[in-house]
Amino acid sequence: MCEKQFIVIGLSDSRNQWFSPEVRELIASGHIFSGGRRHHEIVKDLLPEECVWIDIVVPLDKVWVEYARYGKIVVFASGDPLFYGFAATLRREFPDCRMKVYPAFNSLQMLAHRMLVPYADMVNVSVTGRPWKGLDAAIISQCPLIGVLTDHKKGPAEIAGRLLEYGYDNYMMTVGENLGNESEELVRSLSLEEATGKSFSHPNCVILTKTYSRKGYFGIPEMEFSHLEGRKNMITKMPVRLLTLSMLDLYGRHTLWDIGFCTGSVSIEAKLQFPSLEVVAFERREESRELLVDNCRKFGAPGITGVIGDFMNCDLSRYPSPDAVFIGGHGGRLDEMVGRIYKILNKGGVLVFNSVSAESCHLFRKAVEAYGGVIEAEHILILDDHNPITILKAR
Repeated sequence: MCEKQFIVIGLSDSRNQWFSPEVRELIASGHIFSGGRRHHEIVKDLLPEECVWIDIVVPLDKVWVEYARYGKIVVFASGDPLFYGFAATLRREFPDCRMKVYPAFNSLQMLAHRMLVPYADMVNVSVTGRPWKGLDAAIISQCPLIGVLTDHKKGPAEIAGRLLEYGYDNYMMTVGENLGNESEELVRSLSLEEATGKSFSHPNCVILTKTYSRKGYFGIPEMEFSHLEGRKNMITKMPVRLLTLSMLDLYGRHTLWDIGFCTGSVSIEAKLQFPSLEVVAFERREESRELLVDNCRKFGAPGITGVIGDFMNCDLSRYPSPDAVFIGGHGGRLDEMVGRIYKILNKGGVLVFNSVSAESCHLFRKAVEAYGGVIEAEHILILDDHNPITILKAR
């Protein structure tokens, strides 16, 4: 049996904590305690004399070294320790430990209680020390109720600013500050515009309530995109774009690379249909940098990573490896490009190429075969008076 044991006790921000008799006995009989400095302030009067307290501070390496010295540790954590909480971190670091958790209400539950809002269907996300990805996916999906755990860098004002930047003004924000603290708790509802200009005390959390449904897209007409000046045809046409996305087989995939994004039409359409998808878009034209930003804002597609530069010279190790790749432009180096992609494409990944000539179609087939792939599907599309486009999918 594992000797390492954690008793994890959830706290609110109240200075008058209520504990069950069982938890009080665990505290009274404990010797090694741990938690954040704020937790220590709340519980210090309940701890036995001559006990040991281990502060939880980042980076956590020194904390783990301290924990390794002891068998049984009582840990205090905020709210429900299994809700984006410290208990999950402990399980990752000490997978064989014994653990018992005594949860309190988490902060988003408490805020919903203050608002008298049923929260069974609320989508919960955290930006606490995390990227925007979870929140981006929730707003693209236009979830009716979104609970957000914040931090000092991504607080209510920054969240409101991000929603407004991408046109999601169809939400009201309720902010809960110091929830459970009898003397400092504050709950207030604001428009996003109001929230961007205010400061908020910590800790805080946010609930976003949708007020109406913003226009959605499935097959964005190409004329609605901002284009390169004088080059309105430099875009993947809407029917071609939708067939391309279908062949990329994005359900269940994690990362799409869009090589030669130009206006960003494929990346944006993919992000809107698959909000949790990581999208990295490459383009060598400097003028496309602002074009991608403008179009992402126009169609409400946050979270796309734009990379300006020749794909063949980019340091690809900086980006998550793809399990789906679309080649929208190759600069006459198709064979080399396919070779570079195949070295980094995840197992089971797919590669889709839109060919506008018999020559490039032949080169793609030859390159795929040379690098051990196989052409799995192809379609030929003719739009209006444009030349035929062959869409090829390699696996």
